[in-house]
Amino acid sequence: MLLLNVKAVVDRDTDINFRRVTPETKVLKECDDTVTPYAILSHRWQDEVDYNEMVNLMEMEGAKREDVRRRNGYKKILKSCRQAKKDGFEWLWVDTCCIDKRSSSELSEAINSMYRWYENSTKCYAYLYDIDSPTFPMAKNLERYDKHKGWPEWFSRGWTLQELIAPRDVQFFNKEWVPIGNKRDLADNLEKITRVSKDILISGLDSGVRSAAQIMSWAADRETTRVEDRAYSLLGLFGVHMPMVYGEGKSAFLRLQLEIIRSSNDHSIFAW
Repeated sequence: MLLLNVKAVVDRDTDINFRRVTPETKVLKECDDTVTPYAILSHRWQDEVDYNEMVNLMEMEGAKREDVRRRNGYKKILKSCRQAKKDGFEWLWVDTCCIDKRSSSELSEAINSMYRWYENSTKCYAYLYDIDSPTFPMAKNLERYDKHKGWPEWFSRGWTLQELIAPRDVQFFNKEWVPIGNKRDLADNLEKITRVSKDILISGLDSGVRSAAQIMSWAADRETTRVEDRAYSLLGLFGVHMPMVYGEGKSAFLRLQLEIIRSSNDHSIFAW
């Protein structure tokens, strides 16, 4: 997997601020997720920075470079790196810039590996951009989060389900990057929000998943930008793999059902 060198990212941004001209530093490196300690980011996409922009930032003309640095996506990467550095990590994975999405094979490999990457991370940073308070919300707020059933948007997205379950250690942050709790301490409330049992949140899927239908019930109300991602975001939770075919629409879910039957013979998936 490609990982961000957190020191290189932070130092490069400092050099830009002080107008220091330095040789281009490599900010991404291919690493083995099974032996490399790394942190990983979970977040809601906004105005993001992609692989090409992150790698070639110093080669851009000044105005274009500043446009990239002003984006919320860039600030999110930078603050994630600072948090990782503070926590003693050398490496960080962020989906927006650690996958070269121009390559369909690289994108397919990343999506099929994503659950494992979150599972193998040492710490996951869950950034909740729409929480202003210094504490995690303990009750629904339908006025503030009216479009997301009373909870921060992170809990309504398809991809963040596996990003909550797979990592051993999930630390939540508010809009200002203030820590507001972790998965273990918040497990009772997270169970109320997500319908995923406390035992599974703390100990993983092996501690209590009874059927494919149970997993589907957790994902039923979640949304994805692309129709196909409703299926692709569940691959790791079901322990199956399949090639990505963006443009296939709802056929992706049919292929997912067939893969689940092929690997587990669990017919409860057809209830969905």
